[in-house]
Amino acid sequence: MSIDAARLQPMADAIRALSMDAVEAANSGHPGMPMGMADVATMLFTGHLKFDPAAPGWADRDRFVLSAGHGSMLIYSLLHLTGYARPTIEDIRNFRQLGSPCAGHPENFMLDGVECTTGPLGQGLAMAVGMAMAERHLNAVYGDALVDHRTWVIAGDGCLMEGVNHEAIGLAGHLGLGRLNVLWDDNRITIDGATDLSTSEDILARYAATGWHVTSCDGHDFADIERALAEAKADPRPSLVACRTLIGKGAPNKQGTSATHGSPLGQAEVAAARETLGWTCEPFVVPSDILADWHSAAEAGRAAHGAWAGRLEASPRKAEFERRMAGDLPEGFSLDAHIAALIAAPQKIATRKASEIALAAINPMLPETIGGSADLTGSNNTLAGGIGTFNRENYAGRYVYWGIREFGMAAAMNGMALHGGVIPYGGTFLVFTDYARGAIRLSALQHCRVIYVMTHDSIGLGEDGPTHQPVEHLASLRAMPNLLVMRPADAVETAECWAIALAQKERPTVLALTRQNLPQLRHDAGENLSARGGYRLKAAEAARKVVILATGSEVELAMACAAQLEGQGVGADVVSMVSTELFDEQSPAYRADILPADALIVSVEAASTFGWQRYTGTSGLNIGIDSFGASAPASDLFAHFGFTAEKIVPQILNKLKN
Repeated sequence: MSIDAARLQPMADAIRALSMDAVEAANSGHPGMPMGMADVATMLFTGHLKFDPAAPGWADRDRFVLSAGHGSMLIYSLLHLTGYARPTIEDIRNFRQLGSPCAGHPENFMLDGVECTTGPLGQGLAMAVGMAMAERHLNAVYGDALVDHRTWVIAGDGCLMEGVNHEAIGLAGHLGLGRLNVLWDDNRITIDGATDLSTSEDILARYAATGWHVTSCDGHDFADIERALAEAKADPRPSLVACRTLIGKGAPNKQGTSATHGSPLGQAEVAAARETLGWTCEPFVVPSDILADWHSAAEAGRAAHGAWAGRLEASPRKAEFERRMAGDLPEGFSLDAHIAALIAAPQKIATRKASEIALAAINPMLPETIGGSADLTGSNNTLAGGIGTFNRENYAGRYVYWGIREFGMAAAMNGMALHGGVIPYGGTFLVFTDYARGAIRLSALQHCRVIYVMTHDSIGLGEDGPTHQPVEHLASLRAMPNLLVMRPADAVETAECWAIALAQKERPTVLALTRQNLPQLRHDAGENLSARGGYRLKAAEAARKVVILATGSEVELAMACAAQLEGQGVGADVVSMVSTELFDEQSPAYRADILPADALIVSVEAASTFGWQRYTGTSGLNIGIDSFGASAPASDLFAHFGFTAEKIVPQILNKLKN
């Protein structure tokens, strides 16, 4: 590839100008990274990235992830300059302002061309690993004609320092994801100052040790950048390109210092940068010839898209491919037959086992599911339905052995979901959502259909003790916006929860499942009652005075409490509160019927009582655990913490009297 530096330099400087102008106008932002990586990004977009601004959702486009999301003006500039419908120049003028799609950090739901929401450092790179996994899987299924693209990442020093980086790159190297290329902005500056304040590791050696190809380049020499990018593409391993750059390049008095990292340059320095760059245009103005050069960068991608569209049209698998990429379930998909079989032959099993049985029905019907576990396959019961191992010898496999990488697993599943064509689910213990929480939050923020199979959901796991017994986790997960948390009480509810989770195109799900066996409480088929969030499992026989809300393993206990109350002439409803989120989405009339104002509302859950007051009211009764657990057999723990009918019923009766 011939390098026309005279043409490329003004194109790169357009990125620098837009970035410093937008940050200055907002009086907020990070100009240093976009200015430093402008030359590298220009080479990537003009010579290597496969994209079509007129069809931003084209399935076989290259994925570009700005993992260093604080430098968001880099991607906003690139999208505008290459001809995407948005951001417009007016959007860029309103950078970081309410209503502008140019948010402080890139958000995938705001702009086409932003593949994922980044800003929490390291997660963009980890999501890119998931995108690369999805690409290899779909390539193995559909072939080069329909799926044959790369995933490119721009990452900063912070992305490479974060712990999730270790998890992500180890997995990528192990899986041989050679279509993944990471361009490291090696500017050796963080907010606090030079990187040698906090690190002295050999990053290239670390990546090489995990099975990556590594190379480096002068990030301001177009020919050297081109050499390194071509080398990365040619190597069969995932690649790290260390791009030695000058942060804030072009700002003569501040470049190379942390002063350009997270603050506007200031009017005087912006003026000086314009003079240094030879950029004579007014703020937010790009000369027409430079804009034309940028628009021409999309021509190769536009042609590739056209050729691909022809191949898709001729493919006998077109309908299935489009269905999967759209995220639609197959027409007629249902778990009704599976649920009918459960009702015909009731079982006393753990809900983690019920989940495995559900997956044995789901996975053969849904070729898009890709499962896995963070080294707890036998405990999470996530391997079912005859799916093979996903590895470098078999990318068509649908089961990922994630290793002890909860955070990396969750982040990569986000990337898989965002790529499209697959529905990822992954398991660990519920308590270890703490390790994965940053990625779970991004699942919710990005509207990702990711299913978290979280087993060992209470003190019911027994002897492993308080380090492994979740107490506060359900409450904290329920507090997260756009996260569906479901805790089923038996095999039927577990199947219903899987049906609900698979249908959630715009939000992730946490399935909280038991280690211990539970009796089957549901014996009638029909409506998916779990979809109501909370439903009346048992209606009062005597005059209703009490409504007992319970989840998961405590629903059985609630039924026992209700039986004792009825024996004393106290009518009691039992409500299985599978999901507070789904219950909150029901009509006011439905919720009022389930939680009548003239009854004592009691919550029973072997977890923190935090949050239950919104359903019981301050005059209700909350039975839970507001301390850490203990190490003992499960039955002893439930008795110790007061989860028996003999201990709960007197509390209810006393509350009724007072």
